[in-house]
Amino acid sequence: MMTMRTQVGIVGAGPAGLMLAHLLRRAGIDSIVIENRSRRYIEERIRAGVLEQGVVDLMHEIGLGARMDRVGLVHRGIELRFDRRGHRLDFADLTGGKGIMVYAQHEVVKDLVQARLDAGAPLLFEVEDTAVHEIDSTRPRITFRHQDEECEILCDFIAGCDGFHGVCRPAIPPGVLTVHERHYPFAWLGVLAQVAPSADELIYAYSERGFTLHSMRSPEISRLYLQVTPDEDLDAWPAERIWENLRARSAVNGSWHLRDGPILQKDLTRMRSFVAEPMQYGRLFLMGDAAHIVPPTGAKGLNLAIADVRVFARAVEEFYKAGASDKLAAYSATALRRVWKAERFSWWMTSMLHRFPDEDSFGHHMHLAELDYVTSSRAAATALAENYVGLPWD
Repeated sequence: MMTMRTQVGIVGAGPAGLMLAHLLRRAGIDSIVIENRSRRYIEERIRAGVLEQGVVDLMHEIGLGARMDRVGLVHRGIELRFDRRGHRLDFADLTGGKGIMVYAQHEVVKDLVQARLDAGAPLLFEVEDTAVHEIDSTRPRITFRHQDEECEILCDFIAGCDGFHGVCRPAIPPGVLTVHERHYPFAWLGVLAQVAPSADELIYAYSERGFTLHSMRSPEISRLYLQVTPDEDLDAWPAERIWENLRARSAVNGSWHLRDGPILQKDLTRMRSFVAEPMQYGRLFLMGDAAHIVPPTGAKGLNLAIADVRVFARAVEEFYKAGASDKLAAYSATALRRVWKAERFSWWMTSMLHRFPDEDSFGHHMHLAELDYVTSSRAAATALAENYVGLPWD
């Protein structure tokens, strides 16, 4: 068996694991990152596409903002569309100049992978049979197989950044975690289309036929979503049906026109809220989707994972440089404050913008009243804007 020694063993090379490794290296702390997927898979997997202001600032701070600035799209607001009327929320005005960056998660991953490889730091892809051991001791271990060789990592801490279906959370003994969960009775049919976006900023549209979101990946590629049932058959949605629904659900008075084009990809995203707490046990610390899931309506998944990582990286730095473990002990409580605020915001956006299966005329008018209030009250619009661009790190 090949045995490796490091300070922090990181399971998972998504944005959480890779960002953690980068922050630790900048602080002079060693880590090894392992990932069960291939490099190509993680760099091409289409996921979230909106970065909060704080994450944008962090990318600049760590020296990885150049490509993001070159190909990302800065947005200073969004449009809420309902009752055939569009209402722009000016984030810059409402939050003192803050905004968001449309820059896909796989692009962030590409930047972080390249930085890791350029530094010559350990990053192992396509590992198998990963397991964590002795997590309640001061000498936890990670075992796995890589290129037909049995391996183990001896470390001081394990960072579980391996997603909802990973091995880290299930390794915590029964009875330790409390799970809070909500499943929503709808899903998103997402399409990637080879057509220029029909608007300069994201459009969130509510209609009696359901929700739709107009987003983008680049000036040439649109990312669009339709509310559907959780068990929807994608084959039942040919291009003609998709574009017809997008037009009908986002119809607005005036001259706005939805561009259409070839659909490159279709996928189905089921909606759930999930939190497992505490986010730590012994020397194992959970981050990102390993600990929590949010419905994508609030654009919080990637951003919340980076917030977890930032809290943990600072705690580990304090441990090694000052010999203090207070921040490590408080990691879960600190991270969960932000987690629950993001869960609340994502739940609220989801509930406000989607039609529920038992929706009646009263429920429909509650949606319209809520949207009317948010778009006509500066206080309500500010609350949405503050959450959307990202609450303060600390």
